[in-house]
Amino acid sequence: MQDFPSLKLLDRFEKVFNRFGIDYRMMRKILQAKLVMDRRRVPTIFSQNNKKDKKDKNHYLLSLWIYVLFGLFLIPFTIMGDNYLFQMSLVFGMIIFFLMTSMISDFSSVLLDIRDRNILYPKPIDRKTISAAKLIHIMIYLSLMTIALAGPSIIAGLIKHGIVFFLVVILNVILIDLLIIALTALIYLLILQFFDGEKLKDIINYVQIGLSFSIMIGYQLLIRSFEIVDLSINLEPAWWHIFVFPIWYGIIVELAMDGVSSTFFLFLAGLGIIVPFISIWIYARLTPSFERNLQKLSQHNKGRKKKRLKIGDSFRRLICPTKEERVFYQFSSLMLKNEREFKLKVYPSLGFSIIIPFIFLFSFMGEFSWESIALIREGKSYLNIYFSLWLIPTAIITLQYSGTHKGAWIYKLSPLKSLKPIFSGTMKAFIVNLYLPIYLIICFVFIPIYGVRIIPDLILVFVSALIYSVICFAIFEKSLPFSKSFETYSQGNGGIIFLLMMLAGLFAGLHVISMLFPYGFYIYLALAILSLPLLWKKVFNVSWDKVN
Repeated sequence: MQDFPSLKLLDRFEKVFNRFGIDYRMMRKILQAKLVMDRRRVPTIFSQNNKKDKKDKNHYLLSLWIYVLFGLFLIPFTIMGDNYLFQMSLVFGMIIFFLMTSMISDFSSVLLDIRDRNILYPKPIDRKTISAAKLIHIMIYLSLMTIALAGPSIIAGLIKHGIVFFLVVILNVILIDLLIIALTALIYLLILQFFDGEKLKDIINYVQIGLSFSIMIGYQLLIRSFEIVDLSINLEPAWWHIFVFPIWYGIIVELAMDGVSSTFFLFLAGLGIIVPFISIWIYARLTPSFERNLQKLSQHNKGRKKKRLKIGDSFRRLICPTKEERVFYQFSSLMLKNEREFKLKVYPSLGFSIIIPFIFLFSFMGEFSWESIALIREGKSYLNIYFSLWLIPTAIITLQYSGTHKGAWIYKLSPLKSLKPIFSGTMKAFIVNLYLPIYLIICFVFIPIYGVRIIPDLILVFVSALIYSVICFAIFEKSLPFSKSFETYSQGNGGIIFLLMMLAGLFAGLHVISMLFPYGFYIYLALAILSLPLLWKKVFNVSWDKVN
C-alpha cells in the first residue's frame, strides 16, 4: 500500500501516541487506508484526464492553489506596520473564517462518518485508536489547508519582523487548528445528545448555517473592536472580547513583540493558549459518547406527509409550461429539501448570501442611528444585494451530486426526446426553493430602508441573477442532476467557482454604468428581460452526447 509523507512525519511522534494508550501501528494502517481511499476519489474537474493522471496525481493538493491565492491577500495586513495587535487580529480572523467554513462544508462529513463504527468497531481494535485515526485524518488535511492559507503571510512576516514573530505566529496557527477541530466536534456532540434520527440530520444542517452566521458576525465584532483615535488604532478592553477568538492570538503576538501591560490582555492571551488544549481534552474524554451518538445518524424515522396546496400546483403550472418540466421541477424540489449532503455543501453559502449584504449595509451605516439611516437612504449601497449571487455557482455545480446517485438510471428510461425539461425544471426548482427566499428576505429589509424607488433596481437584480444562473450552467461541465456521488465532489471546483463569483461583480458594474445615462437603466433592464428567454432556450437545449 502506498506510503505518504504525512505518515512519515507522524512516525517521529510514535512514542507520544503510545504513551497516551494509542496503538500507533494500527492507527497508522487505518490512516494509510483512509488516505489511499481519498487519493482514489477522482474529482469531476479532472474527469477528462487520462487514467495515468488520475492515478498519479493527488487532486486535493492540486486544489490548494485557491487557498494560496487567498493567503497572498493576507500579506499586506502582516507587513503594513508595527501595530501587531490590530494587524494580526485581522489576519487570524480571516484565517479562522476560511478554516472554519471549510470545516463546516468539507470536513463535517468526515467528522460525522459512521463507517468506522460499522467496519472497524467489530474488529479487535481499541476505540481510542480509531478515534485518534479520525482526528489525525482531519488534522492532516486541515494542516495542508492551513499551510496554503497562512504560509505566504508567515514567510512575509519572517522577512519583515524576524524569527520571534515567525515562531509565535506558527504557534498561534497550530492552536487555532486545534481550537477549530475541537469546537466543531463539541458543537456536534451537544446536538447529538438531544436529537436522533432524521430530525438530527436536519438540525445539523441548520447548525452549519448558524455557524456560518456566527463566523461572519464574529468577524464584524472583531473589526468594530478597534477604534481609530488620532490616526492611532486602539483596542479598548470590553468583556465581550473574551468571545472574539482572533483577538486572543493578536494579543499573543503583541505580547511577544512589544509586551502588554494590561492584565486583561494577559488573561485573553492565556485563553488563546489554554482553551484549545482544554477543548481537545474535553473532546477526547467525550469521544466514546460522541461515537455512540453518531449511530443515531443511521436511524431513519418516518417523516410526516405534507399536504400539497392548490396554490403550489398553480404556481408550478405558471413557471413550468410543459408537463415534463413540471415533473422534474417537483422531483428536484423534493431532492433539494431532502438531500442532506447537498445541504451540507450549499447551506453555508446560503448563510453567507443572506448576511453579506447586511454586513456591508452596517458598514456604510457606521453607528446605528436614525441620522445614519437617513444618510444612506439616498445612496446606492443597496446594490450590495449582488453579493447574494455568490450562492449560485456553488449550488449549481452541487446539483450534479446526490447521496442516492445510483438511482440516476431512471433518466435512461424516461421517454424524453430532449434533456431540456430535466435541466430547466431543475434550475427553476433551485431558483424558487433556494435563491428566491434569500432574495426576498433581503428585499423586505432593503425596501423600508431605501424606499420604493429601488424596486426597479431589485427587479433588475433578480433578472441578472437568472441570467447569471444560465451562464454558470453553460460554463460548468454538463451532468444530469443528482447523478454523481458526493465522493467525487471536487474541492478543486473552488477555482472556477471563485472566478464565477468575480463575474457576479460584472453584473453589478453594468447596473451602475446603466444608471449614469438618461434612460440607460431602463434600456439595460429591457435588454436583460428580452435576452433571458433566448439564453434559457439556447443553453438548456443539451443533447445526450454532451452529458457525462
